[in-house]
Amino acid sequence: MTSILFRTLFSALRSRRALALENLALRHQLDVLQRNAKRPRLTNRDRTLWVILSRVWADWRHPLTIVQPETVIRWHKRGFRLYWRWKSRPRWPGRRRVPKEIRDLIRTMSAANPLWGAPRIHGELLKLGIEISQATVSKYMVRYRKPPSQGWRTFLTNHAKDIVSVDFFTVPTATFRVLFVFLVLLNQRRRIVHFNTTNSPTSRWIGNKSSKRSHGIRHPST
Repeated sequence: MTSILFRTLFSALRSRRALALENLALRHQLDVLQRNAKRPRLTNRDRTLWVILSRVWADWRHPLTIVQPETVIRWHKRGFRLYWRWKSRPRWPGRRRVPKEIRDLIRTMSAANPLWGAPRIHGELLKLGIEISQATVSKYMVRYRKPPSQGWRTFLTNHAKDIVSVDFFTVPTATFRVLFVFLVLLNQRRRIVHFNTTNSPTSRWIGNKSSKRSHGIRHPST
């Protein structure tokens, strides 16, 4: 008797919205039991209803008896995955596949004319009435294998005689002057081939010294 009175008082304090939702949940469960008395079988509509109730009603677990609350949560996660799978579906069909005849024609033209690039082959195809993008032409062109490039060490070994190092630094003197030294070093023999000094360097002076360097050592001048 006490429990009945307590439930009655508690139901009077709840809002009309909560009572309506509880009434809906109980009526739905009775309908499911009437359809399948021995073993309740829920349809997708039944699962959707309980997923919605779990999102809009805080006390949805209390009147639930036909399944466990964890089952409803699992339904919700499954529906979430299905929704985003539908959301991420391609909105339009993919690109049309290039016919094999056109692909073979591009490869034939590319192989017969190694100096033709994608723009030239694309232009020739347009003249033939074949509508295709230049990027597609580049995709199906014959790729010639390039020889391996030499490494940095090999490059230095092969071209050391043609490479010089240039340096520009300052030297303080005993009279508190600052001299600017321009130096050119031959890399092959590690030999100084040109140097010069000045106390007031300019871009014109540096340019002249760089262009007039020779293989003989010049004496410093200011």
